Parts: sequence; structure tokens; C-alpha cells
Amino acid sequence: MRNKKANEAFEKRARELVSQMTLEEKVFQTLHWAAQIERLGIPAYNYWNEALHGVARAGVATVFPQAIGLAATFDEDFLEKIADTISTEGRGKYKMQSEHGDRDIYKGLTFWSPNVNIFRDPRWGRGHETLGEDPYLSSRLGTGFVHGIQGRDDKYLKAAACAKHFAVHSGPEDIRHSFNAEVNEQDLRETYLPAFKTLVEEADVEIVMGAYNRTNGEPCCGSKRLLVDILRGEWNFEGHVTSDCWAIRDFHENHKVTANAVESVALAMNRGCDLNCGHIYVNLLEAVKEGLVTEETLSTAVTRLLTTRMKLGLFDPEDQVPYTSIGYDQVDTIANRELNLKAAEKSIVLLKNEDNLLPLKKDTICTIGVIGPNANNRKALVGNYEGTASRYITILEGIQDYVGDDVRVRYSEGCHLCKEKVQDLAAGPDRMAEVKAVCEESDVVIACLGLDAGLEGEEGDQGNQFASGDKPNLNLPGIQEDVLKIIVESGKPVVLVLLSGSALAVNYADENVGAILQGWYPGAQGGKAIAKILFGEACPEGKLPITFYRTTEELPAFTDYNMKGRTYRYMKNEALYPFGYGLSYTTLKASATISGNEISANAPLVVSAVIENTGSYDTNYTLQAYVKYLDGDETAPNCQLKGIKKVPVAAGERKTVTLEVPAEAFALYNKDGKLVLNKGAYELYVGDSQPDARSAKLTGTKPACFELRYDGESVKL
Repeated sequence: MRNKKANEAFEKRARELVSQMTLEEKVFQTLHWAAQIERLGIPAYNYWNEALHGVARAGVATVFPQAIGLAATFDEDFLEKIADTISTEGRGKYKMQSEHGDRDIYKGLTFWSPNVNIFRDPRWGRGHETLGEDPYLSSRLGTGFVHGIQGRDDKYLKAAACAKHFAVHSGPEDIRHSFNAEVNEQDLRETYLPAFKTLVEEADVEIVMGAYNRTNGEPCCGSKRLLVDILRGEWNFEGHVTSDCWAIRDFHENHKVTANAVESVALAMNRGCDLNCGHIYVNLLEAVKEGLVTEETLSTAVTRLLTTRMKLGLFDPEDQVPYTSIGYDQVDTIANRELNLKAAEKSIVLLKNEDNLLPLKKDTICTIGVIGPNANNRKALVGNYEGTASRYITILEGIQDYVGDDVRVRYSEGCHLCKEKVQDLAAGPDRMAEVKAVCEESDVVIACLGLDAGLEGEEGDQGNQFASGDKPNLNLPGIQEDVLKIIVESGKPVVLVLLSGSALAVNYADENVGAILQGWYPGAQGGKAIAKILFGEACPEGKLPITFYRTTEELPAFTDYNMKGRTYRYMKNEALYPFGYGLSYTTLKASATISGNEISANAPLVVSAVIENTGSYDTNYTLQAYVKYLDGDETAPNCQLKGIKKVPVAAGERKTVTLEVPAEAFALYNKDGKLVLNKGAYELYVGDSQPDARSAKLTGTKPACFELRYDGESVKL
């Protein structure tokens, strides 16, 4: 947490400035494009900036793997390192742009990231912006990201991070401006709020963004329950709240909870939404005149906004602020590109590797076939909310660069990403002959299939083929599976590389393809990273932050926000590939002991794990701890992730690590939304996967299981 006295001093200075403003000046400070007030020495400032996986939409910056790919690292410390690099580039770009008088959109130091909404349904188009389906994983990775963005100085912010979209928001995209997400208190507390709570209380996140939809009848950007009672009341949030863009006009235009724009801005402002992404807050002039909003309430909002800018050091001499020396030379450096490559390598998940088909041995291959619409697709490298890289390396280019002139690379696009043909005037599938020819000439075929951000993304994004950005189902789109079948029927060894930001039901591939890699949207260096994985120069270590289902039909309705039947925590059917799952090229063994078999309400359990790498590849072991309450009712989760630790283990190395599991990890929220440590029996699982039967079948191992009891009286924590 930052120095309380420093925060109070910034707030006092901000309040003094606000006291000198006219009503009109205050109003124009609540817009995302805050106006200059020359007489008070307040420069213009635009709050709207994005940094989901790199500084976005403002020219060249390092384009890291999309957020869902970073989540697959299961590495909180690494995400802090990534975010620290992002904020360094953000500072460098801000300094350069300011010196040239550019204070436009996407040029500030208030980054509207991370997105810690729960990826509860694989059809949601924006799910790849999130950190996955699990509240604990999202909390830990989000905390690392916020620390990296905001820095560790006890007085100044390096940049300001934003937890979004608060709260209970995960599609559908096409009705988000009018949709009411109905959620019971138990799911609200157990699933939808934990990441936000952690980012506010532990990570000290500076900004919270409201969502477009209503939650239980209240528009999120004007919700008393969310903004007043929980965010500022229970959690004591002291930063500022921003609306999502143009969300406040939805109050009267779509949600119909207010009659007009003046009533809408009054509702949002009175509930603590300080900043308007958009321009509707100009109506605050009329709202104050009509007595719907007090000028004191408006002054409080503007004070919060200026306090953020002061924490960023924007009102202090440069030599007093530790981050103002960061220059434009820190953008797109060699070191940043190397970190980006490492991030891509760490995010890739090995889903299948029958008979150790991977890694490929370059000296045994004369010709390699690379087939598919994502083989040379730059758009499939970056996802959305992206910056501009100085160089992109597609899968095809990565393989070509890696093998050089030693191996011939034959390429076919195979098919359009989602249409029947590549060329509009052609007669049907127009690349099948080429696919067959490439297969005939090749010793091994790399099939590059999946999605890109033109197929899944945000409602309103340019180029979304599915209009809303949500997926209609979990199938490979277009005729991609037909192309895959042709490749398999060639009889050549086949490796499938999936690029997507969400789960796909690749049942045919699971049954018929030798090896499968999930590459996500792996960033500008993605093709190089995938080539290194394919040829064994890097060892896959990623774990799935989401469940891969077998079919859409097993899922509840997309609009149903009840968690029953959703994610690994509540699903009843067997997953195709489970949350927490991922294979390796090396052989890893783990054994564990715990400090006792009784749960204490006052002290954590200590897990001691011995991890051994008996294979020939250096890697990182992903230690995962899951908790299950055995005496719970039908609302209790199957199990829940409650501990993670990344452990570097070299080939032949044996390492002992400890992990603490606090009492809160065993507690569950009841139907009233109260966190209770219940009396009864529990199980604690420790290993590198969750304790489901499918994971055991796929990995050939099971996590260690410890039987525990809590025999005290059930207690609220």
C-alpha cells in the first residue's frame, strides 16, 4: 500500500485546486478528455488509454501475448515483470508525446487494464481479454499486473491501473447495453467479486471501471450496491471510478431506468462514478442547477480525479518524480522483445503429444508442410486492444527462420478463416488441391487453425465476422475441420497449432492428430516462440486458465449468470481439456507433505513439496493447490484453486518449496453471501493439475491428496 500521508497530501492539494474552480470547470474535468484550466496551471489530460497486453493504439510498442495467454503462465511474478515493462514503455511514450504537445486519446498514464471479469462462458467474445475462468487465478495474476503497472514506489504511481468491468459482466456482447445480469448472492461473492476485491484491498488499484450492463436491476455505472455499498463501503476504495465508454447514456436509452440524460448523469455521479468515458457528463451543469446533484458531490469526484494525476507526479517537478526520467529510448528495446519472446514461450500449452511426436528433430526432416489460415495471419498473433509492433513473426515465418535452408517449407493457406473459399470468384473450397499437394511432399505437417480477433472480440469492433464478437458455437469456423481431415487422411504426422483466445471443441483433432499446441494470440514474437517449442529449443510449460468443453450443448444458456454447470468449479460433464492442464517435454515428479491434518481458523496450513525434474529439459513446474469441501451441499464447488507457485527446475534438479494455504482458502460463501469456514471434512490436493479424472487420464499422474478436518464451530471470516 502507498504512503497514507502522501496520499492525504495529494488529496489536500487536489481539494484546494478544486475549490478554486467554477462549476463549468469542474464539469469539464469529469470527462475523459479533461480540459485545460490555464489560470490554475492544470494542463489538458485524456484519461482514456489501454494497456491490456502492451501500450495500445498509440503507435509502436511491445505487443505481448493477449491476456488469456499471459494467464496460461500461472505466474504472478512474471505478470508483474510484463506489466512493469508495459508501464516503462507507457512512461517513455508519454514523455515523448507530451514534449511534442500531444495529449490526445491513448496518450495518458491512466491505463484501463486489467480486465478481471470471469470468463464464465467460452462463447463470450471478450473472454480473451481476461485472465481466465477462475477467481483465485484472476486475483493473483491481476495483482501482479497491477503492481507492475503502478510500480512499487510508496509515493508516486508509475502509471494508474484499472480493474474492469465492475461487475458481473461477461456477455453476451450484442445485448450488453440493455442486459440485466441476474446473480444470486452466493455466486456474486464466490465468483464475480473476488478478483476485484483483491485488486482493491491488496493491490491498491487506482481505478475501477463500471460495466455496461445492469446487475440485479441496477446499471453498474450507477449501482448503489456495487459502487457505494461494496466498493467504497466494504472495501474502502479510495481511487476513482470511471464509466465504460458511453455506458451512462444507456441508463435512459436502453436500460430505461432514467427518463433523460440529465437524470442519467445525476444517478451515475451520485453513486460515485467520477469520470465519464464519453461526453454525457456535460449534462451535469443542468443536473446541478436542477438540484439533482450537489456541487459538493461534483467537487468530491473532481478531487479524486486530480488526486490520481497528482499521484502520477503530473503536478510536481520532474526531479521529484522517480519515473519522469524514463524516455522514448525505453520503447521497443531488444530486451523488451526478448521478454516478449519468453512470454510467448511460457504461455503455450501442450495439449497432446502422442508417442512423443514433439519436439520435431530438424535433422530427420527434409520437407515440412505448414497449412492453414492462421499460418501467416498477423491478426491471429495479437488479439484486440493491441499496439503496433515494429516486427511481427507469424508461425510460417517463425518456422522458415528456424529451419533456414536446411529444410524445405511448403505452405498453403488451406482455406479462409471462416468462409468456404479464399477467392470470391472461385467455385467452392479452392485450396484443397494445394493442401493435398503440400501433404504429399511433406514429412510432417503443421496445421495452423483457430480464430482471430475478427471472429471473437468486442461488440462494435471493426471487422468482427460474427457481428457481436461472440462465438455462435465452439467449432472451428468455416471449413477448417474439413481441411484438417484432408491433412490427417494424408497419413503424414500432424501437429495442430491452435491460435485462439478461447476454448474450441476440437474433438476430431483430439482423436486423430498426433500433437496439439494451444498458442492463444501469442504476440508479435509468437511465430518465433512456436517454432522454438516445435523443435524443442523451448519446453512448453503453460497451463489452461479455462476449460475446453466438448460441446456448446452441455453449457447453460449464455444469458444465465448462475454458475451451476459452468467452469471446472461447477461443471458436471467431463472436459475435453481441463482447467489447469498442460503437458511438458520433460518428466516431472512431485511429492508433498503438510504441517497437520487439522484446519485452524487462525493459522495457515503449510505445504512442503519436493519437485524433481527427471527429464532432459529445463522448465518451470506449476505447483497447484486445490481445496474441496466434502460435506457441502449441491452448491459447493467441485474443487477450487487456492494456491499456485512457479518453480524453476533444471534437468536433473530436485527442489523443495513451501506453499501456505490460509484458513480463508477452505471457507465458502453461503447463500447470504457470508464467508464461512464450515465444520467438517475437506480434501487438499497438491500437484501440477486439478484432481479430476480427465486430468489424471491425460497426464498419467494424480495430485497428492490430504484429508483434513475442521472441528471447531462454523465461523464467519
